[in-house]
Amino acid sequence: MAWNTERTRQLLLDAAVQEFAEHGPAGARLDRVASTAGVNKERIYQYFGNKEQLFAAVLTSALERLAEAVPMDDRLAADLPEYAGRVYDYHREHPQLIRLLHWEGLHCGDGPVAAGEQRGAHYAAKLAALAAAQKRGALSAEFAPRELLYAVIALAGWWYATPQLARLIMAESPGSTRETLVRVVAKLVG
Repeated sequence: MAWNTERTRQLLLDAAVQEFAEHGPAGARLDRVASTAGVNKERIYQYFGNKEQLFAAVLTSALERLAEAVPMDDRLAADLPEYAGRVYDYHREHPQLIRLLHWEGLHCGDGPVAAGEQRGAHYAAKLAALAAAQKRGALSAEFAPRELLYAVIALAGWWYATPQLARLIMAESPGSTRETLVRVVAKLVG
């Protein structure tokens, strides 16, 4: 029987998402990843290298999925409240991404990040789309594109990063949170 390398790789990535989201890079155990995936642990080393490289692959894959699901096209660059709402929805369906990003921040600090060059290019494209929307007059130019993008990403994700603060400060039911987010971003972009 032929070995399905891509399927095995994906099983390992899927298992590693859960493991790293729950335990972080330091606490994650490759034995648990392999066991959850139903794959021999040596395949992790063969496909990804070490635990650090697996974490980088997991984070890169998770960010690529978000970028595919919620692309910053010309229409959404001009409609940041809708973009923020879609990012919020994505995080609701995939809560592991916020946890992975937090673990990355705790683990890497000010050091290099996984796929930093690729991620930087991705954000540069989003900034260019926002700048183009501002130039067309479809988006307020009150804030620089960098400020807008960071604020929208932070607002859309922070609900999941600190749900206890959302409950305590916003005192809202989870269903009304998206509407609040969209309204706040709409005010932000004027």
